[in-house]
Amino acid sequence: MNQIEVQVVFSSPGQPDKTQIQQWIDAALQDYDKDAEIVVRIVDVHESAQLNKQYRHKPGPTNILSFPADIPEGIGLNLLGDLVVCAPVVEREALEQQKLLTHHWAHIIIHGVLHLLGYDHIEEAEAEVMESLEIKILQTLNISNPYLQAHEL
Repeated sequence: MNQIEVQVVFSSPGQPDKTQIQQWIDAALQDYDKDAEIVVRIVDVHESAQLNKQYRHKPGPTNILSFPADIPEGIGLNLLGDLVVCAPVVEREALEQQKLLTHHWAHIIIHGVLHLLGYDHIEEAEAEVMESLEIKILQTLNISNPYLQAHEL
C-alpha cells in the first residue's frame, strides 16, 4: 500500500483531505509495481514562491513543485519524493479555468506524482505522453480531460 504523509501548512475551504489525496496518488501509481512513500505539503503563496525561486530559479508561486527522492540503491526505502502544493494558486487556477476545485486538485496531485516518476513536459513529445497519461488516470476517477479547457500546467 502506498504511504502518504500530508503536511498542511496553509488551510482553506475546499482543500482535499488525506483520503482524497491518497485516492489520487493511488490512481496515479496504479501501474507502479512497488509500494511508494510520498510527502504532500500544502503551503501558502510565500513558501511556494520561496521554493520556486530557490529550486527552479523562477519568480512567484506555482501550483505544484515535485522533489523526487534520490535514494541510493540497496536502501530499503521506496520514498518517491515530496510534492509541495500551493493551495491559493490551485484555487485561483480552478476559478480562472472554470473547473471544479476538487477536479483541479486531483489533476495537480496526479501531475506531481508523474513528475516524481520521471515524466516531464519540457519537450512537446514528452508533454503529449504526460498529458495523455494524466487524462487516462483522471478518467479512472470520473474526471474529464482538463486540457479541453486550459493548457496552463
